[in-house]
Amino acid sequence: MSGSLRVLVVEDEASTREELASFLRSMPEVAEVTAVEDGAGVVKLLGTTGFDAAFVDILMPGLDGMEVARVLGALSSPPAIVFVTASEDHAIEAFGIGAIDYLLKPIRPERLAEAVGRIARQRQGRDTPVAEDELDVVQVEFAGRTVFVRRDDVQFAEAHGDYVRLHTAGDTHLIRLPLSYLEDIWAPAGFVRVHRGYLVAVSWVRDLRVTSSAGLVASTPAGDVPVSRRHSRMLKEQLLEAARNDQLGRATR
Repeated sequence: MSGSLRVLVVEDEASTREELASFLRSMPEVAEVTAVEDGAGVVKLLGTTGFDAAFVDILMPGLDGMEVARVLGALSSPPAIVFVTASEDHAIEAFGIGAIDYLLKPIRPERLAEAVGRIARQRQGRDTPVAEDELDVVQVEFAGRTVFVRRDDVQFAEAHGDYVRLHTAGDTHLIRLPLSYLEDIWAPAGFVRVHRGYLVAVSWVRDLRVTSSAGLVASTPAGDVPVSRRHSRMLKEQLLEAARNDQLGRATR
């Protein structure tokens, strides 16, 4: 997959646009980079060329980054979307519309390389099933400490900008991965998307209930997880299937 990615950069700040394009052109996975300054520039390109990935700023004049991402997502062959922004405030919305990553400014080359590598791997293995033991143990580095967290101990995961917060029975842990990536590789282990910013392990769900403050929630020993309307039906189907297979609540036995 080396040197095959066609990449679009959408950034209104000239220096950042040039820096990002330069970083991308230096990466072995990237074949070509097209840079535009706003959503209007993106619209002009539609129908003239295709892209494998788009690195999009969020706060721009005219069409903002979220609107640009929705336009690109409506294409017959949509590119992978990576948001590049100075704020964590839009992370949940970003992952909710299918972003593969969310990079914070100032851009760090190693984080950019992670995002590009993930896109290349996903395109190369699009039809290849993910190994069930991938990331079955997560290594967390914090304040000079290294903690190893078993995937089977994680009850739910919550998006936090550049990070995901993993919730276990007695603690929480921040890891630098996008929620959409965990959703892909942990799906075989029973993790399902229940909200644009949350994944939950079906085996840890004790029940579903309606609250006055959060609406429908999935109850786990580690806390309640909000369930959006668009994901509620799928979650209920997953819970029913787990109950039929005697897997519901298995983690709490």
